[in-house]
Amino acid sequence: MAYIFHQDDLPRLVSVVSGRERTFFVNQELAGIDDVLVGVIRYANGASSPLHYHINCEHFYFILEGNGTVETDEGVRAVNSGDLIFIPAEDKHRLRATAPMFYFEFQAPNRFKTTILDGTPDDMRWERIDGRVWVQT
Repeated sequence: MAYIFHQDDLPRLVSVVSGRERTFFVNQELAGIDDVLVGVIRYANGASSPLHYHINCEHFYFILEGNGTVETDEGVRAVNSGDLIFIPAEDKHRLRATAPMFYFEFQAPNRFKTTILDGTPDDMRWERIDGRVWVQT
């Protein structure tokens, strides 16, 4: 049997301060598995993640629209629509939009710990405001 979800019914994380919004397609809540975490993310112009890394997690971004930069220990590189970015486990990284950006994200496994390097613990704190939306407080 196939399960069909409309994007408006999927869980979302909304980061008001940094202009980021993530919609989950596959996560523990939807699929009952923690092997992967999959979703799409929208960044407003200038929005970025904090510099961070994930223990025990491979990370992929596929840029669908827009452009930006990805920062790693090797430096800062431009990324554009159509680019696939692979971040190995434990590699420091930050994605920043230089124009509104929309991308597909895949993380595996979904049993990881994120360490923020240039922010505060509040950068990872989310509050559930209804059955499917969390807002960064």
